[in-house]
Amino acid sequence: MTMVGRESESAAVLGLTSGVLILTGEPGAGKSTLLGLAADRHRGRVLRMTGSESEANLTFAGLHQLLRPVLLETARLPGRQRSALLGAMGLGDDFGGDGSGPAGPDNAHHGEAESGGDDTGRDGPPDRLLLGVALLTLLSDLARQSPVLVVADDLQWIDAGSLELIAFAARRIGDEPLAVLAGARDRVGEGAGGGAGEGARGGATAPFSGFPLLNLDPLDATAAGLLLDRQPYPPTGSRRLRILDQAAGNPLALIELARANGACGADSADSADGELLPPTDRLMRVFAADLETLPEATRQALLLVAADDRAAAGRVEALAPAEAAGLLRITGGGRDGWRARFRHPLIRSAIYHSVPLAARRRAHRDLATLLGAEPDRRAWHLAAAAEGPDEEIAAALEESAARARERGGYTAATTALERAAELSPGRRDRARRLVAAAGAAVSTGQPHWVRRLAAQAAALTDDPELSAEASLRVGQVLTLSTEHDTAMSLLLRAAEDPKLRRVALSSASVAGFYSGDEEYRRTVRARAHDDPWTLAVTDPTAHRSERVAAIPALVERADGDPARLISLGAMAWLLDETALAVRIFDDALHRWRLGGSLPIGLGCSAGWSYLDHGRWAQARTAAVNTNSAGAGLPHLDAAARSLEAAALALTGRTDEARTAGSAALSLVDPHRSRAVAVRARWALGMAAVADGDHIGAYEQFRLLFTADGDPVHYACSYPGVAELAAAAVRTGHGAEAAAIVERTADRLAEDPSPRMRILIHRARALLEPSRAEPHFTAALAEPAGGQWPFERAQILLDHAEWLRRRHRITEARHQLNTALETFRRLGAPSWIDRTQAELRAAGVESAPAGPDALTSLSPQQQHIIRLAAQGLSNREIGERLFLSPRTVGSHLYRSFPKLGVTARSQLRDLIEASGQS
Repeated sequence: MTMVGRESESAAVLGLTSGVLILTGEPGAGKSTLLGLAADRHRGRVLRMTGSESEANLTFAGLHQLLRPVLLETARLPGRQRSALLGAMGLGDDFGGDGSGPAGPDNAHHGEAESGGDDTGRDGPPDRLLLGVALLTLLSDLARQSPVLVVADDLQWIDAGSLELIAFAARRIGDEPLAVLAGARDRVGEGAGGGAGEGARGGATAPFSGFPLLNLDPLDATAAGLLLDRQPYPPTGSRRLRILDQAAGNPLALIELARANGACGADSADSADGELLPPTDRLMRVFAADLETLPEATRQALLLVAADDRAAAGRVEALAPAEAAGLLRITGGGRDGWRARFRHPLIRSAIYHSVPLAARRRAHRDLATLLGAEPDRRAWHLAAAAEGPDEEIAAALEESAARARERGGYTAATTALERAAELSPGRRDRARRLVAAAGAAVSTGQPHWVRRLAAQAAALTDDPELSAEASLRVGQVLTLSTEHDTAMSLLLRAAEDPKLRRVALSSASVAGFYSGDEEYRRTVRARAHDDPWTLAVTDPTAHRSERVAAIPALVERADGDPARLISLGAMAWLLDETALAVRIFDDALHRWRLGGSLPIGLGCSAGWSYLDHGRWAQARTAAVNTNSAGAGLPHLDAAARSLEAAALALTGRTDEARTAGSAALSLVDPHRSRAVAVRARWALGMAAVADGDHIGAYEQFRLLFTADGDPVHYACSYPGVAELAAAAVRTGHGAEAAAIVERTADRLAEDPSPRMRILIHRARALLEPSRAEPHFTAALAEPAGGQWPFERAQILLDHAEWLRRRHRITEARHQLNTALETFRRLGAPSWIDRTQAELRAAGVESAPAGPDALTSLSPQQQHIIRLAAQGLSNREIGERLFLSPRTVGSHLYRSFPKLGVTARSQLRDLIEASGQS
């Protein structure tokens, strides 16, 4: 039986057998009922978790609730995964503990990681990605036994750590019989909702942004009337009209107002006493109307479970009348204890607010007394019971925050520190805890939250150290936003504190890089002294060889810290040491997967290194993984889009490339976020080249340089100089391009990288055909040229065209065959076609050659094939790529026929033959 007015929605949830669907809508729209319908009709295993205000700040409370029925199944997990999963929930081998654990992303800021900041540690919180893999593997294993449906209600009140892990697993569901069905009050990613207050949890449902949404709109007049008619006491006359008007299509409001109408007995709509309650705070009082008929013991028990749904233990008998009245349902029992599940969150709120504040505080004190062995829950109940500032409670919350942070629960830590600040008797302690909260909030990637906390701290103290740290935290989180000017100003202010100077300038150098503003770049560089990271980021062309020579020692000093290695990989990439950058990134990312934490925003530098090195599938993967997932960082999202656009353009998916590149430019101001804008324009230019649109290509590449021929971005513009020349000679802009090429050569004359020497030689060869041969020869003779296979193949093609026009056919054929082999290996269809056309012009008739078989696979499939070729098992591959073993096996099954192989043992030879080992 479907719900009245929800026929299509009922069909959608009942038809969900794999994948994800998020139900959204106002309280009372029917989300919980639809979730219950799907759970009741599901023919396999159902795992459920329901958010509650009392546990919103208890790390991994939701995960514990979800996995309680299947804890014994964790025995099948690999040791590291099982230990991480049980440890996150505070469980030992006997599954003891309180179910609290780490939550939220461990987003170490790259500047601090490089400079030895105080926010990261190698022995810190467990890797959230390892936890995600463990959860994914467990769910996938369960799905192999029978279909699995994960039902998550009230996302806005589920702790951030649990949300992130469920979202992690949900994003990696393949074609297995595993589905996630969730309900949230707000549009997912728009805020915590439920009366949490502006920014209270920094966008609690952000991890679920991007999933398919099904919003439950108000019922239309016909459906609303039908729903009223099905109630035990259908209202009539003017009372019916008033209910229909004031319920405004909200199903729960219709039902509850009809119930209230039945309790009234008479239709007294025309009297003042008959005024009905609208679906707002007054409607909540209707939900509490049944309380008066319940025994006093039941009402007292209801208040306790409204304050903490785990308080049902020992009160099942007292709650029985409330359960019979349909207010709640008691679930659980046994070793896991009892829990109260309210029919709707508004019922819980109505019960909680139906008593005076003093009674609510007394309930929290009673609960705190019973929770001596659970310090985190006890601290929160003591905080709710507090009548004013209390240092003992504030200290308990601060300790709770420290525990959450140690286990990766940055959202929980921030919330606890914020409440601790509110309860701090002294102004300085209040300010100190607010600054600490802002520091924890940086790792959540929520700029508005960090700003609010820092502003509150600034209003409380004139302490220069606290003020400087507050500026640092806001500046750090704004580094990846579009507010580069504000970030720079705050970071430079923080750098005035000697203790923060190094980390602040390191962060400021990144803000300056993204901005591309010359004044900021010079300012930071002037204050950098001898810090190699800051010097390389602010000017990768000055003393380049000296900076490159320093990298091995810096890698050694990093001592395997993945966050610092990521920073050094970015440094190597900026210095055009692409092969070295890729090696460092590979090492760092491998270590990260084993237990480290990738600083937010650095995925793109790894992705560009992979792209330049010819590993285009990995570049696209990096772009996908760099999305800020609703954190309010459009600059970061734009950076990911520009990288994705570049990979799509090179692989011939030009329409998609243009969409992604245009989206990147729409997310930022191109004049204030020059790094992203230049990269996006380069991608759009390459899409035009791939389509043979030379005019469009020239227009895009010309925008990499100013009207005077200077680079728009001091580092990102230069790699486009050869493409500018190539497009110029085909559109009659040779003279203009030649001036830019020579201006670039002059600016880089002191210590150019091998890559820039090659690109300038190519540009000169194309622009000066009569003197081209020495330039082609020099470009192809560069020993380091193999680091950039696509660019090298382009030079081979250009040289072959030049040779053929001079009737040096034999030499041209050799160059063309070499170029064709590279283009095929990379999967560059437009350049394959152009090379084959040149071969035909040179008298070589060959069968059409498509891209290498590997490149016909998706980026993820290519990565899986390479790892399988190394001898890794499906489970090991899944742990590296954050996929379930079942999904890995499915990808291999579909890939083998395309590759012409029948066994894993053949993959190593195939990879070696393709040149992509």
